[in-house]
Amino acid sequence: MEMTFEEALWGRGVGRVCGVDEVGRGPLAGPVVAAAVVLNRESIPEGLNDSKKLSIKRREFLAPLLWQSAEVSVGVATVEEIDAINILQASLLAMRRAVAGLRVVPEHALVDGNRLPERFPCEATAIVGGDGKSPSIAAASIVAKIWRDNVMKEAATQWPGYGWETNAGYPTKCHKSALRNLGATPFHRRSFKPVRDIL
Repeated sequence: MEMTFEEALWGRGVGRVCGVDEVGRGPLAGPVVAAAVVLNRESIPEGLNDSKKLSIKRREFLAPLLWQSAEVSVGVATVEEIDAINILQASLLAMRRAVAGLRVVPEHALVDGNRLPERFPCEATAIVGGDGKSPSIAAASIVAKIWRDNVMKEAATQWPGYGWETNAGYPTKCHKSALRNLGATPFHRRSFKPVRDIL
């Protein structure tokens, strides 16, 4: 993947560029998780791509490399926040938290999607399909995906039967059937229609 967006910014003298992406807008359960990643120009792991296009094995290989070589921060919006302010606003909140958690505020953020969070701490560019166009955003998508999957695997041990260890809370057949048979857990998003209908 070309570093087109990053190189354009570096060429203008912008040193600290971070990629931002979120994971978990579609699931019926669990938080929405965003990551902000400032790649180290001297040490960029090979094979960065949109996390959805990578195998689990590849994501699990790349995520620790990014934590070692890059500057990484994760931001989370909880199930309660999703239900209170809606999933779009919660996603933007998680993104803002991820950027705010970086050691030093970046000079520019490349953000996946067509919306930028309000009160963002730095200049930013929204890029539709950015996780397939910018290595910085791709890196953020990988970190956020692995982080969220681990949260859901942990939750699956507390609330077994919904298949979260494999479906990560997405509305699979198995998950929807468990929701009907077992009811909703405190980890379910009550504002989402399939959950609301059962309640």
